[in-house]
Amino acid sequence: MSDVVATVDTYLAMWNETDPATRAAVIEKAWAPEGHYLDPMVEGKGYGGLSEMVDAVQAQFPGHRFTRSTAVDEHHGFVRFGWNLVSPDGATVIGGLDVAALAPDGRLARLVGFLDSGA
Repeated sequence: MSDVVATVDTYLAMWNETDPATRAAVIEKAWAPEGHYLDPMVEGKGYGGLSEMVDAVQAQFPGHRFTRSTAVDEHHGFVRFGWNLVSPDGATVIGGLDVAALAPDGRLARLVGFLDSGA
């Protein structure tokens, strides 16, 4: 389970990394090459698409950070966990739940994000 938690925490670090070169390394650590992210607002496929997606979210929410709000639950190659988007003053702006399928090597293959109501 600790490897899965590390993968999820690395995934969340992707959202917070503002340096494109550093973010590229974080993405490669957390995601399989064909990784696909989808939520009601944004979508990203592959390493480049994932990084572009993060750029767009960071432009919309400058200075905000993603944090994990729940434990990581894992079974049969799937994980789920809660998260919050926190403003620079520490207020939670929005939260949600992500569900992901893992690639055979333990990295994320496909992740679907659900936003809490009011988003």
